[in-house]
Amino acid sequence: MSSFVVRAAVGPADREACFAVRKEVFVVEQQVPAEIEYDEFDAENADTVHVLAVGADGQPLGTGRLLHGDAAADKTGGDPSVGSLGRLAVSKAARGLGVGVALVRAIEKAARERGLAAVDLHAQTQALGFYERLGYVAYGAEFLDAGIGHTAMRRAL
Repeated sequence: MSSFVVRAAVGPADREACFAVRKEVFVVEQQVPAEIEYDEFDAENADTVHVLAVGADGQPLGTGRLLHGDAAADKTGGDPSVGSLGRLAVSKAARGLGVGVALVRAIEKAARERGLAAVDLHAQTQALGFYERLGYVAYGAEFLDAGIGHTAMRRAL
C-alpha cells in the first residue's frame, strides 16, 4: 500500500470516505464523541475544502479539510487571509507512508489557490513534532479540545 493519490473530495461518496477515516481515527481510536466530531462544516459549502488520500486499491487512507472565509473566522481570529487546517486523519494501516504530509501539502495548495497568506491549525500535542517538521510554529497556551491537549500553530504560505 505504498502508492496513493491525494485529491479534493468531490461529491457525497468522497465526503463519506472522508468521514469513514475520521470515524476510524477520531471516534474509534481516540474516543472523540461522534456528536462533536462532525459539524456544520462537513456539509458541502463554498468555504470548505475536503481532501482525500486514496490507495491504489481505491481504499480511503486519509483526509483533512481547509476552512476559509467565514467558515474559518472563529479559528483564525477573524483574519480573512488565514485558513484553518483541521480534521487531519490517517488510517492506522496507512501511517508512515507519507499520507499525512501529502494531505497537509494539498491543503496548503488549496489555501494558496484561494489567495490565503497563512494556514492555522490546532495540533494534538502528540503531533506537534509532525507539524513543526512541516514548517508550522506553535503559539499560545495548550488547551483541551474533546479532552485532548492541543496547541495552535501557524505556517505562512
